[in-house]
Amino acid sequence: MSDRTDPVTDPYDALLLLSFGGPEGPEDVVPFLENVTRGRGIPRERLAEVGQHYFLFGGVSPINAQNRELLAALREDFAANGLDLPVYWGNRNWAPYLTDTLREMVRDGRRRVLTLATSAYASYSGCRQYRENLADALRTLAEEGLPVPRVDKLRHYFNHPGFVRPMVDAVLAALQELPEDVRDGAHLAFTTHSIPTAAAESSGPAGGAYVAQHLDVAEAVAEAVREATGVDRRWRLVYQSRSGAPHVPWLEPDICDHLQHLCEAGAPAAVMVPIGFVSDHMEVKYDLDTEAAAKAAELGLPVARAATVGADPRFAAAVREMVLERAEAERGGSPRRCALGALGPSHDVCPAGCCPNPRGPRPAAAGQD
Repeated sequence: MSDRTDPVTDPYDALLLLSFGGPEGPEDVVPFLENVTRGRGIPRERLAEVGQHYFLFGGVSPINAQNRELLAALREDFAANGLDLPVYWGNRNWAPYLTDTLREMVRDGRRRVLTLATSAYASYSGCRQYRENLADALRTLAEEGLPVPRVDKLRHYFNHPGFVRPMVDAVLAALQELPEDVRDGAHLAFTTHSIPTAAAESSGPAGGAYVAQHLDVAEAVAEAVREATGVDRRWRLVYQSRSGAPHVPWLEPDICDHLQHLCEAGAPAAVMVPIGFVSDHMEVKYDLDTEAAAKAAELGLPVARAATVGADPRFAAAVREMVLERAEAERGGSPRRCALGALGPSHDVCPAGCCPNPRGPRPAAAGQD
């Protein structure tokens, strides 16, 4: 148990890695999906159908293993740079569950927690929903008579150099996988999770942040790739992993439709760049590596898929920089905030009304409302 903090991370005494979670065996798949869809009235039989994506991979989502790698990378980076800040890990939808992790943290004496969510962009599902889950967990601690820590959240890191530059290198590596005779003509298809257009329009403090942030990153990556290769490539932001009702408008075009369009337009090849995802979890492994790759093969279109950032040491270093940045700001300082692109660094504290819940207001932690 500890009640001290490192002067450079003061006032924080712990970092929480907060992620989505995923099943780690066939018997976990339907219970996991029940957690994800709780309150929506989806029949268990339908969840079993949806779970077929997981069963193709032995019922195991790669996300938990990837979070373990990131957790190790963060701890290694912190130790190598003299940061005495413990790092914990909790999930929204599967073990280790967020509430259990917060119980462990308060029993270890942690009282001021900074949170890293494994979602880089502003949206309800990528930010506020995590904050709602934090509020739910903190309420449970209070009901159990446990100390309730103050919890803050790191800013959106979509344009931090430590997130962007690994993606640039990943695109360059993916280009090398293509046949040489089509490489220079390859289009870049920047992919992210589709969300309802209404959620995209209300994302961020003033609306429209989800798409604007992705476009900013895509442009920065495309420009860096142009500088490295001397080739000015065509690119587009496209979407994947739609899961909503057919009558509800979601962001388009879908990656498979885009590949069809590229083929019809005579594009010689494409690189799929999953800029919307921190790691190669199920939406990447199935929707891109399986479904979109099969579509490209059907079309006869050569494709390669760029790696996600994952546990790249530059990303771990970026997290350390943002921890120190936020700690300095909390102490009243004016830290230097790194950001590429045109949008500049994101806000530290989500303002009231930011990324609203489409089903109505719910308590959320680590923000102004």
